Formats: sequence, C-alpha cells, structure tokens
Amino acid sequence: MAGKLGLIIKREYLAKVRNKSFIVMTILSPILIVGMIVLIAYLTKVNDSEKRVVAVLNESGFLHREFSTSEHTSFIQFEDISLDKAKDSTSSMGLYGLLHIPDGKGLEQVAKTAYLYTKDNPNTQITQQLERVFQRKLRQNRLGDLGVSSEQFSDIEKPFELNLATFEGEKSVKGITEIKAFIGGGFGYAIMMFIIIYGTFVMRSVIEEKTSRIIEVIISSVKPFQLMLGKIIGTSLAGVTQFVIWLISASLLLFVVLLISGIDISAVMAELQNTPGAMGGMSELANTLDEDTLLYAREIVNIPWLLLISSFLLYFVLGYFIYSSIYAAIGAAVDNETDTQQFVFPVILPLMLAIYVGFFSVFSNPHGPIAVGFSLFPLTSPIVMLMRLPAGIGEGGVPLWQLLLSILLLIGSFLAIVFLAAKIYRVGILMYGKRPTYKELVKWLRY
Repeated sequence: MAGKLGLIIKREYLAKVRNKSFIVMTILSPILIVGMIVLIAYLTKVNDSEKRVVAVLNESGFLHREFSTSEHTSFIQFEDISLDKAKDSTSSMGLYGLLHIPDGKGLEQVAKTAYLYTKDNPNTQITQQLERVFQRKLRQNRLGDLGVSSEQFSDIEKPFELNLATFEGEKSVKGITEIKAFIGGGFGYAIMMFIIIYGTFVMRSVIEEKTSRIIEVIISSVKPFQLMLGKIIGTSLAGVTQFVIWLISASLLLFVVLLISGIDISAVMAELQNTPGAMGGMSELANTLDEDTLLYAREIVNIPWLLLISSFLLYFVLGYFIYSSIYAAIGAAVDNETDTQQFVFPVILPLMLAIYVGFFSVFSNPHGPIAVGFSLFPLTSPIVMLMRLPAGIGEGGVPLWQLLLSILLLIGSFLAIVFLAAKIYRVGILMYGKRPTYKELVKWLRY
C-alpha cells in the first residue's frame, strides 16, 4: 500500500509543479504582491498629496484667525462680496468649497448658521477639520463665560496620553495588539486562499479523471482511498513547495527594495538588540527615529516569527487535508464543475466566517470566549489560531494547552473527515449521469 500511495503522491506532485501555470505563478506572485503594495502606497501618497483649497466668507466678528493651512487643506479669504458672488467665484476658480460664516449676535448663533458649500458631498476629513475649529472656539467661549482665561483654556486643551508599560518595566505602545492581529490575519488569509485554490485543484483533477474514464483504469490497480489520499498529499506538498519559494523570493525582493531605498537594516537591528528596554540608549538612530517608532519596530521584531511560520505550515497542511478531502469527495460525486456549486459554498462558509469573526473577536479580546472557541473549532482554527499566535505562547499569549488541543482536534477531525470523504469518494467515483443530492450523499456514508 505504501508503495502505491508513494507513486500516486509523486505523480500528483510532479503534475502540479511541472504545470506551466504553477511555474508562472510561483515566479510572478511575489513580484506582483510586492508591486501591488508599492503601487498602493504610491497611489495613496499621490491621492493624499492633493491640496484642497476652501474659500472662507466670514461676515461675523468671530473666527478670523482660526482657519490655518494644513498639509492637505488651505484657506483663502473673501471679503466685501455677497454670498452668491462668493459661490460663483469659488466655482469659477475651481476651489473645493466655500465656508460661509454669517453675521450674528453671538458665536453660538453664528456657528449654528454657518454652512460649507461644495459641488458634491464633502470629504469627511475636511468637515471634521472645520468642525474641530468651531468646536474648540465654542468650548473656549463657553468656558470664558464661566471665567476661564485664554491661558487657562490652553492648559485645559493640552492632550493627555496614558503611559503604558509591562510588569517588567518596559515601556509599551498602543495598537500593537491590532498590528499583531493583522500580521496573524495575513497568515490566516493566506491559508484560506491556499485551501480554496489547491482544494479546487484536487476537485478538478478528480472530475477530469472521472469524466475521461481514466479513473476506471486507475482504481483497477489501487484502492479509491489510496487514490484520494495520494491526490491530497501530492497537491499539499506542491502547495508547501510554492509557499517556501514565495517566502524566500519575497524576502530577497524585500531586502532589495529596502537596499535600494537606502534603509540600513543592520543599524536598525543592532540598535533594537542593544536597547535594554524601551528606555535604553538610542545612539545615532535617535536622531532619525523617535522613541515610539523604535518601540513599534522592537515589538514587531520580537514577534515569534519561527513559531508563526512553523504553525502556518502545520495548520496549512492539516487544514488543507480536511478541506481537500471534502473537495475530493465533491469532485467524485459530480460529473462536471457546474454541479459543484451547491456543495462548494457550505465548504467555504467556515473559512469566510473564520476571517471576519476572527478579526473582530481577536481585535477586541484575543482571550475571549469567541476567539478561543473559533481557534479550537477544527474548521476555523487554522485561521483564527494564527491571528492569536503573534502574541506568543504562555503569559499574555495563547496558553499552551489551547494550542495543543487545537492541533489534536484538527488531527482528529482530519482522520474522521477523510474516513467519511473516502466513503463518498468510493461510491461517487464510478457514478455517472446523475447529480447527487445531500440525501444521497448521506446514504453513501452508510455503505
């Protein structure tokens, strides 16, 4: 049995890695991904570089010096003209909008009757900037009525940020939990895409061999279970091979991009390693990077990358085995790819649920019952557990028993699902000309 299974695995593996589309995507995918990131960053920069000019027609005795030019917004003043003429001038000059502040008895009345006129719905960033100006002035005016001076108001308005530190005394930063969840979510999303792509490969391969009647010749020499397992393992190894190539090539490409951009990685790493805590000496990097930037970099460097990557491979293989077994059973049960639609969506649903529910639960509370439950449930654990693992194992991270239980449940589910899928595969692989129903699939499980 082992010899025949090995031949099937070798056949499936070589068929995938020698495929032209596999070779092309293996080479192009890292380039396309890095290029897409660079393009998005460039387009975002170009989009943000646009400076919006807002005209201000201030007919009141208030708010004369409050509208200051910022990085993305500038203001020009209209004086001694009517509102209609100001609108026409704003439109003809191609300005973004017109802020009209009419005359009134007091600031409260003036603020209530002020309008921003724009050609289309205004940008949220602009409206929030203007609202902050009015809000600050109204607050100052109201406190002034209570006897608060301008100097006292400035002291009141000073922002406050809570100091954060670990029990060991190292300073920490805000948002690092969300950053780690995003990193883990990226690995989880990659697993979902791999499962869908390579699971579909298995399903199509089964359908092609079934419709061409090659399968009748193959199963005369091997058992259906061996054939199904060989397809799953062979395609899985091809997927792991492609991922490793992507990881190495993407790392090299990232290194080249950083080298071209002029960032001294060795200096950054040395500084991070020599920093005895968050408050350690900053040496030369202190001149170019602020303390929070170094703290964020240190937190990202301290992510257990080896654990994360090894867990990715483990959860990818186990998760792929589970879902590809189901995909193989679906391929054996139908005669063409069109008939698979009614069966594929329920299979993809847990993966989609894991992505969306995982993000919300891990972001809000990575140790809450929803996050823990989804990271243990076998159909969602390959994604949700990877969202939690960037925090590490043990105190502050994932408890070791949860990680081990998740893996054991995944292995047990794989064995059970492969056993059930093999029953459907064994019956459906020689069934032709009829679209099976869910009721018939349940009957096949009893054979």
